[in-house]
Amino acid sequence: MKGHNSLAFRLVASSAIWSLVVLAVAGFLLAQLFRTSVERNFDARLQSLMDALLASVELNAVGKLQNSRPLPDAQFSLPLSGWYWQVSPQRNQKIESLASESLLEQRLPVGQSLNSGRTSSGVARYYLDGPYGKKLRVVDRLIQLSDRGGVFTILVAGDEKVVADDLASFNRTLITALGILAAGLAVAAFVQVRYGLGPLRSLKEGLIAVRAGKEKRLQGAYPDEIQPVADELNLLLENNDEIVERARTQVGNLAHALKTPLSVISNEANLAEGELADHVQAQSQNMRDQINMYLDRARRAARARTLASVTTVEPVLDSLARTLQRINLDKNISVDVQCTENARFRGEKQDLEEMIGNLLENAFKFAESRIDLHAVWRPSEMDEGRVWIDIFVADDGPGLTPQQRREAVKRGHRIDESKPGSGLGLNIVSETAAMYGGKIKLGPSYLGGLEVKLKLPAVVD
Repeated sequence: MKGHNSLAFRLVASSAIWSLVVLAVAGFLLAQLFRTSVERNFDARLQSLMDALLASVELNAVGKLQNSRPLPDAQFSLPLSGWYWQVSPQRNQKIESLASESLLEQRLPVGQSLNSGRTSSGVARYYLDGPYGKKLRVVDRLIQLSDRGGVFTILVAGDEKVVADDLASFNRTLITALGILAAGLAVAAFVQVRYGLGPLRSLKEGLIAVRAGKEKRLQGAYPDEIQPVADELNLLLENNDEIVERARTQVGNLAHALKTPLSVISNEANLAEGELADHVQAQSQNMRDQINMYLDRARRAARARTLASVTTVEPVLDSLARTLQRINLDKNISVDVQCTENARFRGEKQDLEEMIGNLLENAFKFAESRIDLHAVWRPSEMDEGRVWIDIFVADDGPGLTPQQRREAVKRGHRIDESKPGSGLGLNIVSETAAMYGGKIKLGPSYLGGLEVKLKLPAVVD
């Protein structure tokens, strides 16, 4: 998963988010169910203590509450233990409340829950703040001890910490279990997505191999959902090759068809004399040059569209530098060739030789004593989803002004008429580079003359 916009990231993220939501809801429901269960069990304990209390509390002969048999739980005797019982008259009666020894002289408030939330048997269950702010779980009930005593509230309270401790222990276990389950689901989702998207990665690697020139077609079998895509891509590649080959054939046929009549016209003009013959001869040669130029352009364009062409750069640079040094031996110009190891151009060797050859020829025309020919390939630097190689040709000649640099790439434009040439070299380099998606850029050289930067597509290993 390389980014937030990847399909794998979307699938894993959506699965993880959905799993977290489901687990969070399930955890909340389980926690609530457990709380209800713990409170019910605690209330049952308090209820049993209340039943024992009911059997022992009564009004004596003088109308005073008394407990004939203390509860067996020793916590009701410990001062402020958090475990209390209390019997109180419901309304303003002249009967004093009776309470456990643990309450000392204090009494629990009961008025706010006398008639709310009670069952049909008159039992209420709720939480209450006891002495010193300690929270209590309370079960109380309305009873009538005798005909003359009126209605009383009998109340048994236990320390809420018992409930809270059970809940905290369960919640810790629940969170740990759900965390492990969430991690397991995330790993399962990642493995599932990784396995499920494996054919797409294979398809991508196959396309990279085709683009790098290692394969001409997509190889291997794909799942039913992806196989039609692979088949269509192979058909597209085949169709592209057919179109290129057809264009080459048609251009070649056209050139052959035109060259023969031109040869006839040129021969006839050579046999004739006069201004018209000379004019026909000149125009015939011009037409022949134009045909050759457009044939060459069509050839370069066809090769540039061929995906499988790959050329190692360093041997081409070394060969051209040695050749042009021999041709210009009298100028005594040194050429420094440097190239990133294993740099490869995604294109035809002949086109690379033509582009570098034109740039070196121009450099030898104007250089005084030194030319630098450097090729730099940085596979870690991506531009527009592709990898590029930069080839620099720098000389120590007079250089060009900014205006001259803008004019230099125009077809047939010559900056220095004293130097031999047609003025097509830089334009041919520019057109050929553009056919591969590259470009050239002219600027001042660190050697004092002109520097030409040629940007071409490279091959990723």
